[in-house]
Amino acid sequence: MNFFYVLNGKSLKQILLVVIAAFFTSWFLYMESIVHLPAFSAKDGPKAVYKGEKDLALTFNIGWGDVKAEPILDILKKEGVKSATFFLAGSWAERHPDLVAKIVKEGYEIGILGYDYEDYTELEEHKIRRDLAKAQEAFRKLNIKDIKLVRAPTGHFDQKTLKIAERMGYTVVHWSIDSKDWTNPGVEVIVENVSKAKKGDIVLLHASDSAKQTAKALPIILDDIKGKSLKLVTVSEMIANADTKTNEIK
Repeated sequence: MNFFYVLNGKSLKQILLVVIAAFFTSWFLYMESIVHLPAFSAKDGPKAVYKGEKDLALTFNIGWGDVKAEPILDILKKEGVKSATFFLAGSWAERHPDLVAKIVKEGYEIGILGYDYEDYTELEEHKIRRDLAKAQEAFRKLNIKDIKLVRAPTGHFDQKTLKIAERMGYTVVHWSIDSKDWTNPGVEVIVENVSKAKKGDIVLLHASDSAKQTAKALPIILDDIKGKSLKLVTVSEMIANADTKTNEIK
């Protein structure tokens, strides 16, 4: 027995719309799964720095723990590294004023890593402002003034974040080289990831307790940088001495 299906124009149009909708939904979910772009800027508006044109900037995020930060500071001092930028969570800084004082004493630059570890892209504007203001107050109480740099706590941010940071007098800083040390992939992998760094790059490292292998990898990383004759600078020095690069986000 043969069956015949008759589709009128209206039914065909409905099916086509369902297929198109399914395609775009799949595409959206796929794009959401892709790693965020390394940096963003609002068109003709505030920008996030992720790369310069010369020199190299090592940056260290610290959000929690009191074990790993000091050994990293000791290694930097032993290796004669005078310039590095530490992005500190305000809540961590309040709990570890002695370590913050040591970072300042060694002459390293401090940036804000928010106050709590929250994804700024998921927060309303007033909550982002409140988080940054709490961090700002924490550093003020530690007598650390004139901080100009901010890094989103989770590394995720959007145009909303950029505009709020700008209004509060901050520049958002991302990175162009991710060491992935926080995943503890092994010393060799961390070294290999950072070995891709070249002039103008901003390198992401961690000095939180979750990054258990960074201290072992750091001396090798520094030897590689010396071998490439790259000059280490703070992020602020990189911003001041070169044209930084940004990508647009809408």
